[in-house]
Amino acid sequence: MRLQTSVADSGTPSIIGATRHIADDLDFLAGRLHARHSRMAEAEKLDALCHIRSLPEFISIIFPKSEIKQTLDFQRLLLHELIGEISGFRAYMSGPGADLLDWTLVRFQMENLKVMMRACLTKAPIEETEGHIISLTRELTLDTRRLAVAESPEDFIRLLPKGLLREQMSKALEIYRDYPGAFFFEAVLDRYYFQGLLERVEEIPQEEREIVRPMFCQETDIFHLMLVARGKFHYNLTPEMLRPLHVEGARISHGLFTAMLNDPDIYTSVDRVAKRVLDTMPFEHGSGDTAITVDASVFEGLSWNRFFRLAGTAFRKSHMGLGAIIGYAGLRRVETANLITISEGIRMGMAAEAIRSHLIPRTYLEGAHV
Repeated sequence: MRLQTSVADSGTPSIIGATRHIADDLDFLAGRLHARHSRMAEAEKLDALCHIRSLPEFISIIFPKSEIKQTLDFQRLLLHELIGEISGFRAYMSGPGADLLDWTLVRFQMENLKVMMRACLTKAPIEETEGHIISLTRELTLDTRRLAVAESPEDFIRLLPKGLLREQMSKALEIYRDYPGAFFFEAVLDRYYFQGLLERVEEIPQEEREIVRPMFCQETDIFHLMLVARGKFHYNLTPEMLRPLHVEGARISHGLFTAMLNDPDIYTSVDRVAKRVLDTMPFEHGSGDTAITVDASVFEGLSWNRFFRLAGTAFRKSHMGLGAIIGYAGLRRVETANLITISEGIRMGMAAEAIRSHLIPRTYLEGAHV
């Protein structure tokens, strides 16, 4: 069976190498992306991929010309293709829209910094770290070897490029010095990314801003929701420790975030913001029936369902504009995450149904009581 996906037939070289490199030619680019979207691994195609039992067979379907066999190499190639494809869009854009697209790639730089910060804190050998570093464009590449072998968080922060990121990490070190784990440093990196993202959204023309802003507000609010669900209710961190991590400009305001941090349980917190971050609820709050356990991963999965829907809406609603490019990039991120999840499921010998339950969009029994 030859199952086409956007990754297996991405056509990145044809876009990057096309003769029509004209800045702001969004119509041409969007037209190409609408054709490419039809080949994405979604819906029935995802279902079919989940039933593959052999990792080499799965890899050969996604990358027919590749000779890689290992899961980590496959996942690195997926990310390399995604970053290369999104970077290629830059040739057709300029101005605030291009700045916004560029910033979406900073997310991968932040992920590399998380890997290196964890290596610094745990003193992991550089050989163990390098395999998890994502290859980036020159503008986003950092001195990973020096950062990964930094002797202390202070040394790590001094090695960061001068600017807002180093300043925010330095402030985080002052606040969270007595909490040596990676949680807070990673959260500060996320906050830096999301704050920059929402600021750049505000710079694009209003018509396009109204189309793409819900998608990026949703991603930021997933961050807020997980700070509460995991930070407060799993790690038992205090509201005072978590409150500075709030990002201005999303649908969960600072006041609402503070209220969530003071709620007595996770269900009350989620119920408070459900209409802002979820399309469906995995429980009916306040029922006296026998409860089922709903943990943070369930809320996170349902939140990403909403992101997936909003990215699709931006892609279709804009049709031939900036929203189509940004929406497509969001859909490709979801597709890449799903393919990585499937590869892990096959490697672990999980049943097809179990793998499918971890993909986006996720499905849960509705009307479950807690």
